[in-house]
Amino acid sequence: MASGDDTKRGRRGYHHGDLKRALRDAARKLIAEKGPSGFTIAEAARAVGVSPSAMYRHFADRDALLADVALEGFREFAERLEAAWADPRLTPLQGLDALGRAYLAFAAAEPAAFMAMFEAGLRISGSPTLRQEADRAFDVLHRAVAAVAATVPPEKRPPTLMAALHIWTLSHGVATLFARGAASRTAPMSPEDMLESAVGVYLRGLGLIPRDEPANL
Repeated sequence: MASGDDTKRGRRGYHHGDLKRALRDAARKLIAEKGPSGFTIAEAARAVGVSPSAMYRHFADRDALLADVALEGFREFAERLEAAWADPRLTPLQGLDALGRAYLAFAAAEPAAFMAMFEAGLRISGSPTLRQEADRAFDVLHRAVAAVAATVPPEKRPPTLMAALHIWTLSHGVATLFARGAASRTAPMSPEDMLESAVGVYLRGLGLIPRDEPANL
């Protein structure tokens, strides 16, 4: 049973409208420390000084809290990708490179959100809002790949959805390797250089970069 003090704190946070934000922030800290499956809903409640019963006013269970962290993460992720792609000074290839760097920067700066988004086992398809924000982020990459493909004659263009999925896989792989620290101990290059060279080789293989040009973007 919740104590009177816990109940008052829970009500006070709820009344002021900041308890949900406080719980989300606490969850991000716990995810960063223990991973997305390494904490309980009681720990998140305790971190902000409320009882679990106060927490249930906002989140049905731990998965709902993780989904909220992931939703906020996807929104910020999409905003960063959109800002990188929106620079009018960049060519399509340069814009694609900027997207890759934004992807890596987000993974490095927001590891808890990144884990909640991709490693928590959430059913993104089960939440229309979560799916919408995840699709929004991928759509930026798809549009960038389509813009690069549009620089060659139509008969030489690869399926842009396939290419976008492949580049997403490369980006996610590099981000994850360096986020865990494994690649940083052995790789003779930065994550940005690794991703740039890998995407360059891939695009050259598709004929989107002339074969006599360097593999880097």
